[in-house]
Amino acid sequence: MKRVYFDNAATTPLRPEVIDRMTHIMRHHFGNPSSIHAEGREARAIIEEARKTVAQAIGASIGEIFFTSGGTESNNWALKGAVRDLGVRRIISSPTEHHCVLHTLDALRNHEGIEIVMLNVDSRGYVDYDQLERLLADTKVPTLVSLMHGNNEIGTMLDLERVSELCTAHGALFHSDTVQTVGHFPIDVRKTRISFLTGGAHKFHGPKGVGFLYINSDNLIRPYIDGGSQERNMRGGTENVYGIAGMATALQLAIEEMEQNRRHIEEVRAYFAERLKSEFEDIHFHGDPERGLYTVLNVSFPPSKKSDLLLMLLDIAGVSASGGSACSSGAETRSHVLQAIQADPARKAVRFSFSHYNTREEADFAIETLKSILPAKVTA
Repeated sequence: MKRVYFDNAATTPLRPEVIDRMTHIMRHHFGNPSSIHAEGREARAIIEEARKTVAQAIGASIGEIFFTSGGTESNNWALKGAVRDLGVRRIISSPTEHHCVLHTLDALRNHEGIEIVMLNVDSRGYVDYDQLERLLADTKVPTLVSLMHGNNEIGTMLDLERVSELCTAHGALFHSDTVQTVGHFPIDVRKTRISFLTGGAHKFHGPKGVGFLYINSDNLIRPYIDGGSQERNMRGGTENVYGIAGMATALQLAIEEMEQNRRHIEEVRAYFAERLKSEFEDIHFHGDPERGLYTVLNVSFPPSKKSDLLLMLLDIAGVSASGGSACSSGAETRSHVLQAIQADPARKAVRFSFSHYNTREEADFAIETLKSILPAKVTA
């Protein structure tokens, strides 16, 4: 049975080059990187070469990159570390952040007494930058701003430079969840001052279970996981050597091919969007498709008899898409992001997300599948 995968914002397929790199290390470089013998030194060298690759990808120094189990751990470490070690007592964020940030903020409010302030967002998911500036200006309470670079559900992008400048002007720390944008957009922390930045390998065709946290060298925080001297005494536990190397390989390829991949993805996505509008009545798109994440298209379908079953019927027919974040898609609950932008709850939202492996032919297959499920446009 033919299957088409349009859920790349949830996870991406591994690149063949990444698989080759990881399996080579599994076979030939099994040493513990904390051991001082030859096998251990080989494994250590692989990790440090990967650290250099990741650092260069975002303009950081190698001493500012720490490997983690993924974006969730990285975000937790940054937020909780800022409170514990840097004196942060107020965090400004938005209601459209990923759950790993929102739930961490809940924990910090409930257990640490941290003041959490949520910015207003408009119907496209943009935060109120003027409100942010007022909030930063009206108090001397040590503050951290936590705002994601690209929204994983509707694709709305944050103006990183503008927020960075506001935080710098008012002495606030700035944390950004860049899981959806690392490897897809240029990021340079030498030009855009950010205190903490997070990435996850499986969003750019690397392995699951590995990510990184960039910690600006001005911010001295303590380990999030105790138990050993790994990661320069910052994260205990034997390193995932082949996962780290796989992430570095995937990121290096993503950076090298960024422009050509972007052009291809934008072309397939635009073609798919145009076919949706031509084949169906009353199609809307959430977010700002013209300026948002080029990998994401969140489609709002009008109410119909099969709306509630749309994702399941697509899956049965061979099309993988989602209703929102993969971290909460197991239960078809209403998206907190769509609630925040006050999307019409009577309409069905489906997120189609793309990679450079997708084709126009796959887009056609998805459209024909949708036509077999939903009412098509009536032509005269």
